[in-house]
Formats: sequence, C-alpha cells, structure tokens
Amino acid sequence: MNTLLEKSVDASLISPLTLAFVGDTVFDLLVRSELVCEANRPVNALHSMASKRVCASAQAASIKKIMPLLTEDETAVFKRGRNAHTGGIPKNASSADYHYATGLESLFGWLWLKSDIDRIKFLYNKICSEGSDGE
Repeated sequence: MNTLLEKSVDASLISPLTLAFVGDTVFDLLVRSELVCEANRPVNALHSMASKRVCASAQAASIKKIMPLLTEDETAVFKRGRNAHTGGIPKNASSADYHYATGLESLFGWLWLKSDIDRIKFLYNKICSEGSDGE
C-alpha cells in the first residue's frame, strides 16, 4: 500500500519515463523546499537558484555523486531511466547529461511511488552535502 497516496502501485511496472515524470516533481520540490527554508528570498531569486539545481547538467552531476550509494535495484531503475528513448534533447543540455538526469528523475519517482521517503531524504542529503547541486 502506498501510504502517501493511499493507493497500491507496483513501481517496478511503471515505464521509466513515467517514473521520471513523477521524479522530476519530487526532485524539484526538494530543491525548492530547501531554498525556501534557507532564507526568505524574492520569488525570482528562488526561481533562478532552483533552475540552476534542477537543470540536466546539475542533475547529471548529482546522480554521479550518489551512484556508489545505490542499491542493485536503484541502479537498475536509474539505468532504465538513463537508457529510455526520450524523443528529444533540450537545446541547453548535452545528450549525456539529459539521459543521466532522466535516470535520476526515474530513481526519485520510483522511490516516491514506493513511499520510500527516508531513502529519498538520504540520497538528496548526500547530493547536497557533496556540493553537486549546480552552485
């Protein structure tokens, strides 16, 4: 039972791009929450700071920092997301960074749908403590 949504879902059966769809929001919410908790800033400053931390290059650096910490299942989810056919790469991202970022988002989406909030917090805190947040 997914305690967050009070619905049951087998996250392992969900496509990697659908996991990334959820994980993108999860990761963005973590970044935005952290920035707001650090200081009361103007919204345009918050947006600018958040954008630097959720862009493909910053997310690619983030996953590379935590790769050694991932379990076998987490690594498999990341690789499924990284190797998914996305249909296009944004102008401002390299193909490699975009695929790694998609893998990170897939991982966070998978953990969210499994209600593994403690693991999300652990990995996100490792990303932040390693200084891989794009700043």
